[in-house]
Amino acid sequence: MRSAFFNRSFTRRAGLALLLGALAPWAAQAQQDSRPIEWVVGYAAGGGSDVLARATAEAMGKRLAQPIVITNKPGAATNIAADYVARSRDFGHVMLTADFATLAANPFLFSKLSYSAEKDLAPVGMLARFPLVLVVGPQVPAKNWSEFVAWAKAQPDGVNYASAGAGSPHHLASELLREKTGIKMAHVPYRGAAPAMQDVLGGSVPFMLVDTASGNAFVLGGKVRAIGVASAQRIATLPDVPTLQEQGLAGFEAYAWQGVSVPAGTPPETIAKLNKALVEALNSTEVKARFQALGVDGMPGTPQDMARYVKSERERWGRLIRDNGIRLD
Repeated sequence: MRSAFFNRSFTRRAGLALLLGALAPWAAQAQQDSRPIEWVVGYAAGGGSDVLARATAEAMGKRLAQPIVITNKPGAATNIAADYVARSRDFGHVMLTADFATLAANPFLFSKLSYSAEKDLAPVGMLARFPLVLVVGPQVPAKNWSEFVAWAKAQPDGVNYASAGAGSPHHLASELLREKTGIKMAHVPYRGAAPAMQDVLGGSVPFMLVDTASGNAFVLGGKVRAIGVASAQRIATLPDVPTLQEQGLAGFEAYAWQGVSVPAGTPPETIAKLNKALVEALNSTEVKARFQALGVDGMPGTPQDMARYVKSERERWGRLIRDNGIRLD
């Protein structure tokens, strides 16, 4: 009897130990997954990138059951933010708004980066694409594309234009505009679209190609005048603004776009979890409504979809940068 009692007792203790051992990794993972995720944005608060990240982060956080905190690290054409994320080893708890500048332009604009856009960052999925709109401030009399060209070419010293930062889509699309029209233009970079727009509507800089997320409210509020949209079709939020192509600028199409990236080395299962939450957020009613109000098209898809899109954009804008000798260092 004594032997049987001790055998049963030992068996129960062994079983309990095995159960606790099996639960320990799960408990540790559950504890880890409750930690906040830091979403790093390489532009100032209040701009289009910041607005989109905050709208999406809230919806993603609900699906992950984790808080997502936005950290703004503007400057150096998003390189500060990208380097911060690329160096992080807090896998699963840091991600980046990786945009046109970060992934498509900077590898050509800088002779040496502290990170590799291709090797040090891994795609989670596309976030959104939004057309650029040519807007002018109060000192510009032009009301359409032909009047704008006539006004710009009549300025003896050329014209200044604002952008969300050196290497941003706003900057390079303006350089493409200069290349196609021959207008003498000088670049005035800002740390984000929001401060750039403030100077356009204040009259310090006459015009800008601004993304719809940052510019729509100013256009609809009558603060700035929209000359044309740099997309293939008119956009729903500005239906009365013709495209630049409609007005004679053949083939001119340019978008700001953004995806979400994480440090290379992030486990595939973690990327898959983040992608699932991102896609569900982008397909949600609340995020769709928010994006639509901003004139933004959500781009839910796989990490592979993002990799293919980035590759095509890198090839397109890399040519412009090389052909025009544009450098930022």
